[in-house]
Amino acid sequence: MNRTSFDIQPIGRFYGSSAAIRRPKEIACFSYDDQHSFHLGDSSLRYYYPPQLPADLNRGFDSFQKLNDAADEHLDALLDTIIALERETGKKCEADIITWRGMMTKILTAPFDHMNGFEMNATCFQGTIFIEENNAYKNEQKQIQKNQRMPPGMASQDLMAYWGYKFETISVLDKPWDATPRAEIEGREDLVVNNNAQYCSVARTGIGRAKLVLGGEVDTIWDCKPEHQEDPINWVELKTSAEIRTDRDMVKFERKLLKFWAQSFLLGVPRIVVGFRDQDGIVRRLEEIETATIPSTVKKSGRGTWDGNICINFAAGFLEWLKSTIQEGGTWRLRKAEKSSVIEVYKVEETSTGDILSQAFLAWRTAT
Repeated sequence: MNRTSFDIQPIGRFYGSSAAIRRPKEIACFSYDDQHSFHLGDSSLRYYYPPQLPADLNRGFDSFQKLNDAADEHLDALLDTIIALERETGKKCEADIITWRGMMTKILTAPFDHMNGFEMNATCFQGTIFIEENNAYKNEQKQIQKNQRMPPGMASQDLMAYWGYKFETISVLDKPWDATPRAEIEGREDLVVNNNAQYCSVARTGIGRAKLVLGGEVDTIWDCKPEHQEDPINWVELKTSAEIRTDRDMVKFERKLLKFWAQSFLLGVPRIVVGFRDQDGIVRRLEEIETATIPSTVKKSGRGTWDGNICINFAAGFLEWLKSTIQEGGTWRLRKAEKSSVIEVYKVEETSTGDILSQAFLAWRTAT
């Protein structure tokens, strides 16, 4: 197989003011319900309302209705939403790259995320590169993580993942707060946690010369969606993190902020609410962080953990290179090994698009 690669090092060449960025704008949305069934529209949209503190994130762990995401869903939900959008507007959804926000997060953070690797599949169709996660690799990584032994006194991986979903459940309402009965607001700690339901935003954005359409889950909204589609939306990302007690804790938190920032920046989420918890999973305090201020806050700390401009310039350069590397037809693999600074790109299928594109999408695009 013909392999070509893009080296992230030396990252100094990506230093300087950032490449042009197009502000993310929602062009469509879809929802998954409590059974993880797909629906066009915003039926699973949730409204932010702060939880009562202290909040015990362990409650209800035994009744957790956990999404089984082992099956390969490819880009199907995103492509179904694009078909509906194209039907409605009568225009083709033009982009250089269409993918999930999670894939772009991995690319954007690659210059400073040395520990983690990734594997993605890609195909080029009608001039657009479609990228998805390599599902076998994802499941393999999850298994490795599950088998990791946690240090004494630390919660299990499963419990810590639950803490995040529990925090979301106790921080959102099904309707705006003024239309929600007080008993419902106060009874959120007793709700069964179910992470099958999701609201997903589809946004048009751009980094450098690459035009992107990204689909990704959004946790909640601060108020309501604006009347005009052009106006920014007050999305909120909900996160939990261990309390910061030492300098080492601060370095760990700054590294976490890289992912928080990248995820939110890519979909145009302006605000992140972090629930700081102790090691027993009790949230003691909340902090609101503006996404746009994160890179300068990290820079000012002087620890040099990461640089937002380098991430953006690297992504702009890499995507430009990818556009000239991945040719029409066949399936390609994008691979970065753990602790490696090299992203390899090579063909794994000569002609087939390897189920990356659904039959419905292929039929729609070839008929119009």
